Amino acid sequence: MKNIRMIAIALAVVIFALLGCAVAGLAAGDEPAAAPAPAAEAPVSPEVEAIRAESSLKSVKAIAAGAAVGLVAAIGAIGMALVISRTTDNMARQPEASSQINGAMMLGLVFIETVILYALIVAILIIFVL
Repeated sequence: MKNIRMIAIALAVVIFALLGCAVAGLAAGDEPAAAPAPAAEAPVSPEVEAIRAESSLKSVKAIAAGAAVGLVAAIGAIGMALVISRTTDNMARQPEASSQINGAMMLGLVFIETVILYALIVAILIIFVL
C-alpha cells in the first residue's frame, strides 16, 4: 500500500511540475529573455508573430490537457485497484455478504470512472474552447 501511495505522489509531483513548466513557458513567451537578436534576421510581420504566438498557446494547451488527463487516469486506476483489492479481501472474509459487497464495489468503480470521464471532457474543452 505504501509503495502505491508513494508512486501516486511521485506521479502527481511530476505532472504538476510539467504543468508548471508549461504555464511558465506560456508566460515567458517564445523568446528567451537574455538572447540577443541576430543581426541578419529579416523583419517579421505582425501576422506571422500572431500565428507563432497562437501555435505556441495551442501546444501548451495540448500538453496541459494531456498531462491532466494522464494524471487523473493514473490516479483513477490506482483507486480502482485499491477498491478491487479491498473488495476481494472482504468477500474472502465474509462470503455470505459478497453480493452486497460486490454491488457497493461496482457503484464505487462507476463513480471513479465518472471522474476520469469528466477530466477527459474538461481537457477537450481546454483544447478546443479556450
